[in-house]
Amino acid sequence: MNTQKTLLFYINSLRRGGAERVLLQLAERFSRAGWRAVFVTSFRAPDEYPVPPGVERVSLEDEQIPQNALRRNVGRIRALRALCRQYRPAALISFMAEPNFRAVLAARGLPVKTVISVRNVPEKEYFNRVFRFVARHILPRADGCVFQTEDARAWFPPKLQKKSTVIMNQVSEAFFDEPPAGAQRGIVAVGRLSAQKNHALLIRAYAALGETDEPLTIYGEGPLRPELEALVRKLGLSGRVFLPGQSGNVARDIKGAKLFVLPSDYEGMPNVLLEAMALGLACVSSDCPCGGPAAVIEDGASGLLFPVGDEGALTACMRRLLKEESERKTLAENARRAALAFRPDAVFAEWKDYVENVIGG
Repeated sequence: MNTQKTLLFYINSLRRGGAERVLLQLAERFSRAGWRAVFVTSFRAPDEYPVPPGVERVSLEDEQIPQNALRRNVGRIRALRALCRQYRPAALISFMAEPNFRAVLAARGLPVKTVISVRNVPEKEYFNRVFRFVARHILPRADGCVFQTEDARAWFPPKLQKKSTVIMNQVSEAFFDEPPAGAQRGIVAVGRLSAQKNHALLIRAYAALGETDEPLTIYGEGPLRPELEALVRKLGLSGRVFLPGQSGNVARDIKGAKLFVLPSDYEGMPNVLLEAMALGLACVSSDCPCGGPAAVIEDGASGLLFPVGDEGALTACMRRLLKEESERKTLAENARRAALAFRPDAVFAEWKDYVENVIGG
């Protein structure tokens, strides 16, 4: 086995989430570039992303084992260390809070470089004393770290910042290749129906628009569906606000909208915002931590930003762009141009250069 050509990619599961999809895409690109890519999960889960050809799949547990945090982490660190000894990779690349510290500890003393990646708002991922200790004292022992925003990087100790980089998420070429829609109509949002995404704010802000011919469609599923449906009825918006569930094809479902709105209270790097920009939609987003929307949208030039939780500001942004067709089209065109930085080849080149520098350094 050529140890310089093997990489392990580690995350808890392949459940259908943004971080899971990005890491799997990364493994596939390294595989296509000639590396041996081994994708490691803590456990197998229902409704997983399919593993693409050329990427090997290994799981530390056949199914998630119920156990306390100490036993869970000790067991997974030992199992991950055994895989490092077995595969002898040049690097172990991990995403998310628990996999990150497990990766650092599993590789200690072995000839394996560790590249961790923070994929969410640090205050949310490292939310208690134990996790803050991990962030301050264990994660800086990694050989490298990839952040999604400068704001996220600034939260961590200088020792980790100095050996880190910031890389955006890639957007599938399918979004750039999607043919333009004909007549545009409506406002769309995409995201899990959870408190973080704050779709209730969007529904209330939409109601404040008053009478409009533009429907609001929110794609996604989650625990707040009953609450959001009740809000729609309470505000008299039945027949104007739609919650159709999970989108089977995001590009197809949202490309014909006049506006895309991201009302989240916080995000890591919101993939769906990048995708909407790649489709050439006029975008309105909360200026939420940890700085993802502000990193990709130039306010007033390639989209509009509003303060987190500000219902009046969101209503004003939507009213303005629905009324001003010329500005809406200009923002959409500029968003599509800005999105070229998220094309897969450009993003993978940054990852490849960084990983190779960590391995070589």
